[in-house]
Amino acid sequence: MIEDSSGAAEIDAQSDAQFAELFRRFLTGVVHRAPASGTVRTPLGDRISEHLGVDARTLAMVEESFPPHRIADLDAGFAAIGAADGELIGVSGGQQKRFVGLPDLIVNDAITFAEAPVDYVNADVGPGEQRNVVAFGVRLLAVDGAPVAVLQRAADPQHGRVMASVEVLAAEQSTSSTLIDRLRSAMNEHSVLRGQVISFSQTTFDYGMGTLTFVPRPSVDADAIVLPPGALDRVRAHVIGIREHAQSIREGGGHLKRGVLLYGPPGTGKTLTVSHLISEAVGITTVVLTGQGIQFISDATQLARAMQPSMVVLEDVDLIAGDREMYGGPQPLLFAVLDALDGFEGDADVAFVLTTNRVELLERALVERPGRVDLAVEIPRPDHDARRRLFALYAERAPFSAEAVAAVADQSEGVTGSFAKELVRRALLRAATENRAVADSDLLAASDELQHDRESLTRRLVGGDPQPDAEGPEGYDDEPL
Repeated sequence: MIEDSSGAAEIDAQSDAQFAELFRRFLTGVVHRAPASGTVRTPLGDRISEHLGVDARTLAMVEESFPPHRIADLDAGFAAIGAADGELIGVSGGQQKRFVGLPDLIVNDAITFAEAPVDYVNADVGPGEQRNVVAFGVRLLAVDGAPVAVLQRAADPQHGRVMASVEVLAAEQSTSSTLIDRLRSAMNEHSVLRGQVISFSQTTFDYGMGTLTFVPRPSVDADAIVLPPGALDRVRAHVIGIREHAQSIREGGGHLKRGVLLYGPPGTGKTLTVSHLISEAVGITTVVLTGQGIQFISDATQLARAMQPSMVVLEDVDLIAGDREMYGGPQPLLFAVLDALDGFEGDADVAFVLTTNRVELLERALVERPGRVDLAVEIPRPDHDARRRLFALYAERAPFSAEAVAAVADQSEGVTGSFAKELVRRALLRAATENRAVADSDLLAASDELQHDRESLTRRLVGGDPQPDAEGPEGYDDEPL
């Protein structure tokens, strides 16, 4: 079902998740509907009891859930705590096993669960990289010499399980808790997400959970960015510099958590500046949320806290500033973002970078919640000198003369870098369509074309109109929150 608003889509996703859970419970009831006393130990139960040295039917299970995108980390965590010294076995029973927990696999009068090959699934572990990880299997291992049995399973939304999980049995519950604590620490330390660039998005079948995607780290040099003097240095020092001097800042009693707001008209270089920061943040886990993807701010901050040092990028925050539906409550999603920014201790090595085209929608909310953002940098339309640098930058690979490039820059007052980029492309296209070498005349003609009245909308769309729409984008009012 396709809805016009992301708010309705989010509600649908939550409803789907609730239905899936109810359906799982129904099927679980069907599995157990056959007459049974619930006392017969399965062959798998015999195998687990043998490992534990005690009848597994008498033990209480401890369960821990994990987001579905941590499934590869579960394997990495188990490897780090020595699970390779134990044994990994699969479970028979076909689809029925997916509807029951570990206790029902051990004691079941209706289905004879036994050892079988382990179920595996491909999981993303990097941009374009996948790895086979356990989707359903039982680990028999030891914690400080005490035997433990663990059912490890991946998320299985179609069967009502939207989270990955481990179900742990041991003679002492404290042993189970110790294993889970060590597993969580090892998962964070050896995570496949650590040092990566990732994003969250919503898909039709994610049941309200954000779908994680690995993004190749961009490569953007400082020379590719044209900002007012000192602006890039200020931003870089706040985001990257604090990380580089984290130890001395901590020793001096300073805090590491920081927030940066980049604001200005569209096309002025905010996204390019963010790409440069990400390219410089090698080894720093970076979560990028854009537009409606910002609804997954909780997932992003949870990861950022676990993967420190980390950076969370929230692009185009103004697009969700007034959205009161998407977060499932009466307050705008922006408030959820601000709460997330405030949910870290001062020594958390986490940087938040926000971008907006319409700072007036955010300013009051940010001022009323001081400390969330501690550096705001305007990225304005380029002045005369910056404009010449931008045009020269985008034309550096084309055979235009410096005089022609300077001339079109001088006659393009108020435009942005995106305008300069489109102008060069049009000039190259003119020559290519006529199957001839490109010349200065193509650049001048392209400039005249874009400056013509009939191209007024196109000019605005590519950042060439210094006068923004007075009424703002459709669906917004001009009152700040």
